[in-house]
Amino acid sequence: MEIPKSENQYIEFKNEQVSARDLAEEIVAFANYEGGEIWLGVEDDRRIGGLSRSYEEDVMNIGRTSVIPPLNLKYREYSVENKQVACITIPKGVDRPYYTVRNRYYIRVGSTKRIASREELICLFQASGLFHYDLIELETASERDLNYSEIADYFTRYQIHFTEESEDEKRRLIRASDILGKLLHPTVGGLLIFGITPERYLPQAGIAFAHFKGKEIDADLLDKKNFCGPLARQVDNALAAIKANLPIASTLQAAKRIESPHYSDKVFRELLVNACVHRNYSVIGSQIRVFLFEDRIEFMSPGRLPNTVSIEKLSVGTSYARNPLLVRFMENLGYMDKLGRGLPMVYREAKKLNRNIEFIDKGEEFKVILGL
Repeated sequence: MEIPKSENQYIEFKNEQVSARDLAEEIVAFANYEGGEIWLGVEDDRRIGGLSRSYEEDVMNIGRTSVIPPLNLKYREYSVENKQVACITIPKGVDRPYYTVRNRYYIRVGSTKRIASREELICLFQASGLFHYDLIELETASERDLNYSEIADYFTRYQIHFTEESEDEKRRLIRASDILGKLLHPTVGGLLIFGITPERYLPQAGIAFAHFKGKEIDADLLDKKNFCGPLARQVDNALAAIKANLPIASTLQAAKRIESPHYSDKVFRELLVNACVHRNYSVIGSQIRVFLFEDRIEFMSPGRLPNTVSIEKLSVGTSYARNPLLVRFMENLGYMDKLGRGLPMVYREAKKLNRNIEFIDKGEEFKVILGL
């Protein structure tokens, strides 16, 4: 058996003197990331120190009693250089976030662990479905930042004549709809849908579009735009930019130009809406990006998939709602439904046209690559 070459984001070496507390912290960090392995009896420089006995029972007890929620670990022993070592396999946790009995949340960063920052904790709780960032009130914003004309149009869908209501009733309606929070500040979701300039308070809320001349990101730019404002406007403007830049392939048959089959607008619209509604708005300094290349178009959305969702499940209709308020608003505005049919539709359309499609969940980003 050969041990790994070095420590990295998935591998940690620990000698026999490691404390139970330190081991629990490492396990928590791996479980909150993508899982990994801890090699016991191995020094940081990869020298084999070995083990004087089996630590299987101790490790299993740590997983059951020192990690919250409890975690099932795998423990295997090997002989290396005539010495015993052990490999503890930590799965990617399905019940994240995990923490130690000392109430500390750890994450894995490169080949080390550290206590999670406030922003990283928010991401972990969002992924677990225990916390929804779109319901947070923005204390720096006020009712004056909301577009009451758009709000009135929204309530018209329910036969509510918003403009004719008293001021008290108007406020009750927008609070009941979670456009305003309990402290009468706009919620993140309320501002993203009905804000006059939501990017003033949420600079990360926008779509960056770029059209490249070739197949790589270092190719010359043919077009570049940034779309801000309410989410519905972002989607509409970004869709218009894609359509204006998308080349339509064609062939000549008997001196007659025949256009090749291409994607319908609903495919690009779905991917834009999906990116806007399901992105992680707590990730600061990173917008949604749409890159159009000669052979493909990429949709990149900040934030990993939630705990219960995997790449394999997306193409068959597993739905998730990182931002349930945004989902509700965009569904009521006619931009989506909550049945999980969007990405399966995109997948089917791509296969029908014999084009490649990839769903990639890596780092702190979810990406869809659509072949052209």
